[in-house]
Amino acid sequence: MAVIEDVVCPICGCVCDDIIVTVEDNKIKKVKNSCSISATKFLNFHKHRLPSPLIKKDGDQIPISLEEAVEKVAKILVNAEYPAIYGLALSSCEAQGLGVELAEEIGGVIDNQTVTCHGPTALGLHDVGMPTCTLGEVRHRADLIVYWGCNPEEAHPRHLKRYSVLSKGRFRKEREERKMVIIDVRKTKSTKQADLFLQIEPGQDFELMSALRVILNFDEIEEESVAGLPIEKVEEFAELLRNCEFGIIFFGLGLTMSRGKERNIDAAVSLVRDLNKWAKFSIIPMRGHYNVTGMNEVTAWQTGYAYAVDLSHGYPWYNPGETSFVDILRRGECDAALIIASDPVAHFPKEIARNLCKIPFAVIDPHPSISSLLADIVIPSAFTGIEAEGSAYRMDAVPLRLKKVLEPPPGIYSDEEIISMILEKIRSMRG
Repeated sequence: MAVIEDVVCPICGCVCDDIIVTVEDNKIKKVKNSCSISATKFLNFHKHRLPSPLIKKDGDQIPISLEEAVEKVAKILVNAEYPAIYGLALSSCEAQGLGVELAEEIGGVIDNQTVTCHGPTALGLHDVGMPTCTLGEVRHRADLIVYWGCNPEEAHPRHLKRYSVLSKGRFRKEREERKMVIIDVRKTKSTKQADLFLQIEPGQDFELMSALRVILNFDEIEEESVAGLPIEKVEEFAELLRNCEFGIIFFGLGLTMSRGKERNIDAAVSLVRDLNKWAKFSIIPMRGHYNVTGMNEVTAWQTGYAYAVDLSHGYPWYNPGETSFVDILRRGECDAALIIASDPVAHFPKEIARNLCKIPFAVIDPHPSISSLLADIVIPSAFTGIEAEGSAYRMDAVPLRLKKVLEPPPGIYSDEEIISMILEKIRSMRG
């Protein structure tokens, strides 16, 4: 029996790196320091997985060899005029780098799950920058923690205890030394932990942030309420922001995917910029998939842009809304696709998912999904962070090393190895 310490969790953007895994006979027997979501994955990941490569024939998916599957995928991508590669937010940075290289080789689009979650965060970053910090700084120094449009208790279960209001930092050790504010359109499990809960009207985030900026700059607001809150409540919150020593705003899809989108992020960053006149203040997005931040970093290293990059011109072209995977599918322009560690058929709008099913597409994934059930080619892969090692980026853009704690089943390879095989096959086809 082996006890492996400091295992990095491949679940959410927290990427907790203190997991202890007990392994016996190539099986995980026990997990410590994990949240319930993480423990469930570590202990049950081997159930309900894809056993072998599959190809669709006469409406059914039948087993084929890995070599045949790789060749079929290579042919689909080589014969396409405008192919796309989508996903990779649950893959290692090494696999992501090869994914971008493959997109460049076939002259296609490379996109990831950012397009359906924090795309507006990337656009806001382009507009006004991002005054940020690490989660370690928050743990040690923050005395005011604001969660805006997110529910950490259920989406990032260890965030509060490990990095935020319930953590024991070097300079802030007790719960009483910190204040926690939640801004949301409804009560959630997280609101029970808050010192102040501001329930605002849906789609009014931009208005509230603008009002806070007015109050912080000592101007008057003539309205009696803003975003459904009495003006006295808004002024009370502004004083709380002004009087802290180190403040942080964590924001989620309640801000990025509600009315205003990237303009909400512009306003949030501008608010943080104003607050730095009074106190040290930073802002961090609450990323969902454990390595979606890594996919943004890797894509930006190699193309200059974080997502939705069109390489069909022979150089990177970036225009979300035009070059994002969901948009080229909606317009019926994409004629082949490779989906890696993602399930767009389950999550895209029905008409767009239907367009994906009209073109040849392949899926690389460890377990069955709606997308894999409809794909022309399916290649099972190892679970990165359990059966394969690699690098991942935490939500605050700190890189961590994923450990391999088990051997994958015979004939099952990592995303990185499979993408490398496809890339090599395409290059050999082209001579």
